Amino acid sequence: MQQTLEALIEQSEIRHIAIEGVIGAGKTSLAKRLAEHLPAKLVLERFEENPFLSKFYEDAQRYAFQTQLFFLLSRFKQQQELIQADLFHRFLITDYIFEKDKIFAYLNLEDDELKLYETMIGAIEHSVPTADLVVYIQSSVDRLMTNIRLRGREFERSMPEQYIRDLNEAYNYFFFRYKSAPLLIVNATQIDFVHNSEDFKDLMLEIFRPNKAPVEYYNPIALKR
Repeated sequence: MQQTLEALIEQSEIRHIAIEGVIGAGKTSLAKRLAEHLPAKLVLERFEENPFLSKFYEDAQRYAFQTQLFFLLSRFKQQQELIQADLFHRFLITDYIFEKDKIFAYLNLEDDELKLYETMIGAIEHSVPTADLVVYIQSSVDRLMTNIRLRGREFERSMPEQYIRDLNEAYNYFFFRYKSAPLLIVNATQIDFVHNSEDFKDLMLEIFRPNKAPVEYYNPIALKR
Protein backbone atom coordinates (compact mmCIF):
# COMPACT_ATOMS: atom_id res chain seq x y z
CA MET A 1 0.00 0.00 0.00
CA GLN A 2 1.33 3.41 -0.97
CA GLN A 3 2.22 5.57 2.01
CA THR A 4 0.85 9.06 2.42
CA LEU A 5 3.11 12.07 2.15
CA GLU A 6 2.67 12.79 5.86
CA ALA A 7 3.77 9.25 6.74
CA LEU A 8 6.83 9.49 4.50
CA ILE A 9 7.83 12.79 6.10
CA GLU A 10 7.35 11.41 9.60
CA GLN A 11 9.48 8.33 8.90
CA SER A 12 12.20 10.10 6.94
CA GLU A 13 15.72 10.41 8.32
CA ILE A 14 16.34 13.47 6.15
CA ARG A 15 16.88 16.66 8.14
CA HIS A 16 18.82 19.08 5.94
CA ILE A 17 17.57 19.61 2.36
CA ALA A 18 19.49 21.93 0.04
CA ILE A 19 17.84 23.20 -3.15
CA GLU A 20 20.05 24.12 -6.08
CA GLY A 21 19.66 25.34 -9.63
CA VAL A 22 20.68 27.96 -12.15
CA ILE A 23 19.52 31.57 -11.78
CA GLY A 24 15.77 31.51 -12.48
CA ALA A 25 15.26 27.80 -11.78
CA GLY A 26 12.99 28.49 -8.80
CA LYS A 27 15.22 27.20 -6.02
CA THR A 28 14.27 29.93 -3.54
CA SER A 29 10.57 29.55 -4.32
CA LEU A 30 10.75 25.79 -3.77
CA ALA A 31 12.75 26.24 -0.57
CA LYS A 32 10.10 28.60 0.78
CA ARG A 33 7.23 26.23 -0.07
CA LEU A 34 9.01 23.29 1.53
CA ALA A 35 9.76 25.28 4.66
CA GLU A 36 6.12 26.34 4.98
CA HIS A 37 4.78 22.83 4.45
CA LEU A 38 7.05 20.90 6.80
CA PRO A 39 7.54 23.40 8.68
CA ALA A 40 11.29 23.94 8.72
CA LYS A 41 13.99 26.47 9.45
CA LEU A 42 14.61 28.33 6.20
CA VAL A 43 18.04 29.69 5.31
CA LEU A 44 18.25 31.74 2.10
CA GLU A 45 21.33 33.00 0.33
CA ARG A 46 21.69 36.74 0.96
CA PHE A 47 22.64 37.71 -2.59
CA GLU A 48 21.17 41.19 -2.21
CA GLU A 49 23.88 42.03 0.35
CA ASN A 50 26.63 41.73 -2.26
CA PRO A 51 27.53 45.34 -3.22
CA PHE A 52 29.37 44.17 -6.36
CA LEU A 53 26.60 42.07 -7.93
CA SER A 54 24.87 44.76 -9.98
CA LYS A 55 28.28 46.04 -11.11
CA PHE A 56 29.22 42.50 -12.14
CA TYR A 57 26.26 42.26 -14.52
CA GLU A 58 27.28 45.58 -16.04
CA ASP A 59 31.01 44.74 -16.36
CA ALA A 60 31.67 41.07 -15.57
CA GLN A 61 35.38 41.07 -16.33
CA ARG A 62 36.10 44.02 -14.04
CA TYR A 63 34.00 42.99 -11.05
CA ALA A 64 34.05 39.17 -11.18
CA PHE A 65 36.75 38.71 -8.55
CA GLN A 66 35.26 41.13 -6.00
CA THR A 67 31.81 39.63 -6.50
CA GLN A 68 33.15 36.09 -6.09
CA LEU A 69 35.13 36.78 -2.92
CA PHE A 70 32.21 38.54 -1.26
CA PHE A 71 29.95 35.56 -2.02
CA LEU A 72 32.58 33.08 -0.84
CA LEU A 73 33.02 34.71 2.56
CA SER A 74 29.32 35.47 2.98
CA ARG A 75 28.32 31.90 2.15
CA PHE A 76 30.99 30.50 4.46
CA LYS A 77 29.82 32.64 7.38
CA GLN A 78 26.22 31.61 6.81
CA GLN A 79 27.12 27.92 6.53
CA GLN A 80 29.02 28.10 9.82
CA GLU A 81 25.84 29.31 11.49
CA LEU A 82 24.06 26.14 10.32
CA ILE A 83 26.28 23.98 12.51
CA GLN A 84 24.57 25.32 15.62
CA ALA A 85 21.74 23.06 16.75
CA ASP A 86 18.17 24.28 16.23
CA LEU A 87 15.91 22.91 18.96
CA PHE A 88 12.72 24.33 17.43
CA HIS A 89 12.77 22.81 13.94
CA ARG A 90 13.12 19.22 12.80
CA PHE A 91 14.04 20.24 9.25
CA LEU A 92 16.49 22.69 7.72
CA ILE A 93 15.94 23.99 4.18
CA THR A 94 18.56 26.00 2.30
CA ASP A 95 18.41 27.40 -1.22
CA TYR A 96 22.04 26.71 -2.09
CA ILE A 97 25.03 24.51 -1.30
CA PHE A 98 28.43 25.94 -0.49
CA GLU A 99 30.16 23.94 -3.24
CA LYS A 100 28.23 25.80 -5.93
CA ASP A 101 30.52 28.76 -5.31
CA LYS A 102 33.10 26.95 -7.44
CA ILE A 103 30.75 26.83 -10.44
CA PHE A 104 30.71 30.61 -10.67
CA ALA A 105 34.42 30.92 -9.88
CA TYR A 106 35.53 28.62 -12.69
CA LEU A 107 33.13 30.30 -15.09
CA ASN A 108 33.96 33.92 -14.30
CA LEU A 109 37.52 34.25 -12.93
CA GLU A 110 40.80 34.68 -14.79
CA ASP A 111 43.58 32.15 -14.21
CA ASP A 112 45.57 34.24 -11.71
CA GLU A 113 42.38 35.13 -9.81
CA LEU A 114 41.36 31.48 -9.78
CA LYS A 115 44.64 30.43 -8.15
CA LEU A 116 44.05 32.83 -5.26
CA TYR A 117 40.42 31.73 -5.01
CA GLU A 118 41.40 28.05 -4.84
CA THR A 119 43.84 28.80 -2.03
CA MET A 120 41.12 30.55 -0.04
CA ILE A 121 38.35 28.00 -0.53
CA GLY A 122 40.74 25.13 0.10
CA ALA A 123 41.40 26.51 3.57
CA ILE A 124 37.75 26.68 4.61
CA GLU A 125 35.58 24.24 2.65
CA HIS A 126 36.38 21.24 4.90
CA SER A 127 34.43 22.82 7.78
CA VAL A 128 31.18 23.37 5.89
CA PRO A 129 28.22 21.07 6.75
CA THR A 130 26.81 18.70 4.11
CA ALA A 131 23.09 18.37 3.36
CA ASP A 132 21.25 15.06 3.79
CA LEU A 133 19.73 15.58 0.34
CA VAL A 134 20.52 17.99 -2.49
CA VAL A 135 17.70 18.73 -4.95
CA TYR A 136 19.02 20.05 -8.25
CA ILE A 137 16.30 21.79 -10.28
CA GLN A 138 17.23 21.30 -13.92
CA SER A 139 15.55 23.46 -16.56
CA SER A 140 15.88 24.66 -20.13
CA VAL A 141 17.50 27.98 -20.98
CA ASP A 142 14.21 29.27 -22.42
CA ARG A 143 12.36 28.49 -19.20
CA LEU A 144 15.13 30.06 -17.11
CA MET A 145 15.08 33.27 -19.16
CA THR A 146 11.27 33.45 -18.92
CA ASN A 147 11.41 33.10 -15.13
CA ILE A 148 14.13 35.76 -14.87
CA ARG A 149 12.07 38.22 -16.92
CA LEU A 150 8.89 37.51 -14.94
CA ARG A 151 10.43 38.25 -11.55
CA GLY A 152 11.83 41.53 -12.85
CA ARG A 153 14.86 42.11 -10.67
CA GLU A 154 16.50 45.35 -11.75
CA PHE A 155 20.08 44.08 -11.79
CA GLU A 156 19.12 41.02 -13.87
CA ARG A 157 17.52 42.92 -16.75
CA SER A 158 20.76 43.25 -18.68
CA MET A 159 21.81 39.65 -18.08
CA PRO A 160 22.72 38.10 -21.46
CA GLU A 161 21.14 34.81 -22.46
CA GLN A 162 24.57 33.41 -23.33
CA TYR A 163 25.65 33.79 -19.71
CA ILE A 164 22.64 31.74 -18.56
CA ARG A 165 23.38 29.18 -21.27
CA ASP A 166 27.00 28.86 -20.11
CA LEU A 167 25.92 28.72 -16.47
CA ASN A 168 23.35 26.03 -17.24
CA GLU A 169 26.01 23.89 -18.91
CA ALA A 170 28.37 24.45 -15.96
CA TYR A 171 25.69 23.41 -13.45
CA ASN A 172 24.88 20.26 -15.43
CA TYR A 173 28.56 19.35 -15.64
CA PHE A 174 29.00 19.92 -11.89
CA PHE A 175 25.96 17.96 -10.72
CA PHE A 176 26.35 15.06 -13.10
CA ARG A 177 29.62 14.43 -11.25
CA TYR A 178 28.46 15.44 -7.76
CA LYS A 179 29.07 12.84 -5.03
CA SER A 180 29.27 14.84 -1.80
CA ALA A 181 25.67 14.09 -0.75
CA PRO A 182 22.61 12.16 -1.97
CA LEU A 183 21.32 13.94 -5.07
CA LEU A 184 17.88 14.26 -6.66
CA ILE A 185 17.94 15.77 -10.17
CA VAL A 186 14.54 17.18 -11.13
CA ASN A 187 13.53 17.95 -14.70
CA ALA A 188 11.43 21.03 -13.99
CA THR A 189 11.17 22.47 -17.50
CA GLN A 190 7.46 21.67 -17.86
CA ILE A 191 6.19 21.67 -14.28
CA ASP A 192 5.22 24.46 -11.89
CA PHE A 193 5.89 23.51 -8.27
CA VAL A 194 5.25 27.10 -7.17
CA HIS A 195 1.66 27.56 -8.38
CA ASN A 196 0.53 23.99 -9.11
CA SER A 197 -0.30 22.10 -5.92
CA GLU A 198 -0.22 18.69 -7.61
CA ASP A 199 3.22 19.30 -9.07
CA PHE A 200 4.46 20.40 -5.66
CA LYS A 201 2.96 17.38 -3.90
CA ASP A 202 4.42 14.96 -6.46
CA LEU A 203 7.83 16.54 -5.97
CA MET A 204 7.48 16.27 -2.19
CA LEU A 205 6.65 12.56 -2.54
CA GLU A 206 9.80 12.10 -4.59
CA ILE A 207 11.95 14.01 -2.10
CA PHE A 208 10.78 11.88 0.83
CA ARG A 209 10.51 8.58 -1.05
CA PRO A 210 12.58 6.04 0.91
CA ASN A 211 15.34 3.78 -0.40
CA LYS A 212 16.59 6.16 -3.07
CA ALA A 213 19.88 5.57 -4.87
CA PRO A 214 22.76 8.01 -4.22
CA VAL A 215 21.75 9.79 -7.44
CA GLU A 216 18.14 9.83 -8.62
CA TYR A 217 16.57 11.40 -11.73
CA TYR A 218 12.98 12.63 -11.47
CA ASN A 219 11.27 13.34 -14.80
CA PRO A 220 7.60 14.00 -13.97
CA ILE A 221 6.57 14.57 -17.59
CA ALA A 222 7.82 11.13 -18.62
CA LEU A 223 5.95 9.55 -15.70
CA LYS A 224 2.65 11.13 -16.79
CA ARG A 225 2.84 9.79 -20.35
